[in-house]
Amino acid sequence: MVKARVTVRRQSADDVKQRQLVASLDGQPWATLMFGQSATREVEPGAHRLRVHNTLVWKTVEFTIGEGEHARFSLVNRATFGTYAMISLLGVGPLYVTVERDEQM
Repeated sequence: MVKARVTVRRQSADDVKQRQLVASLDGQPWATLMFGQSATREVEPGAHRLRVHNTLVWKTVEFTIGEGEHARFSLVNRATFGTYAMISLLGVGPLYVTVERDEQM
């Protein structure tokens, strides 16, 4: 059977470039990414579960991949409207996680 590949990367212009994003695949630890980094691994074809967190917010994506395919995901640690207000008042604020499958990487 031909393996498949999965890539996660953290290179979006929308990323706040702060804190790490931790990715696990099928319940197994995989990669800790800072801004600009990426990771790739081989997997068996079939259904998989990608979980990504920044120690506060978790996102889970379930996907299916076929033999020889390459699934690519863009991970973003992003701020929202209230984040900067909280940072100015408290010195810290929540960052939110976005996970998007991208076939054009």
